[in-house]
Amino acid sequence: MFRGFGGLLSLPVFGLALVSAGSTTAFAQHFTDRDTLAPVYPSPQSVVDQMLTLAQVQPGEMVYDLGCGDGRIVIAAAQKFKARAVGIEIRREVYERTLARVAMLGLSDQVKIVLGNALRYDLSPADVVTLYLLTSSNERLKPILLRDLKPSARVVSHDFEIRGWKPVTTHRMVVDGHAHMIYLYRIASQPR
Repeated sequence: MFRGFGGLLSLPVFGLALVSAGSTTAFAQHFTDRDTLAPVYPSPQSVVDQMLTLAQVQPGEMVYDLGCGDGRIVIAAAQKFKARAVGIEIRREVYERTLARVAMLGLSDQVKIVLGNALRYDLSPADVVTLYLLTSSNERLKPILLRDLKPSARVVSHDFEIRGWKPVTTHRMVVDGHAHMIYLYRIASQPR
């Protein structure tokens, strides 16, 4: 069960510990594979749509979702925004299910699912990068994003900020009684 900021997270299979940090919630990360950046926990579809809307995804742009899970972000980018998309997933069983789903939807020409590590993948083609990772994972990705992304690229993160970066906009929404926060960043405006 996930309740967003100030709520509860109960995912014992991933070894997460909940730590109260004022009004927000912090998570201690204890994965067996140090390259795992977050548990498999999908964003609600309305949050996905808002993330892509805030990022102003345009037809033909390239959207990368790091830790793509079931592919809902890359699928929405292709179906609703006519973008091309790449989802990167480190867990083989999740990757295989998502790859099959993309094929079943007839989106294989627009959406590529990669079995790999987002920490070791070239992100330079991305116009937009989406994240639903822990703050500690975003911290690990920050130098990669700065190195790989062009100045016009946008990074949109669900619930977890990128510390030290100033978002160009934030958006709070409530879905099924649970609060969600979306942070939108532009690479050109971030400190190097």
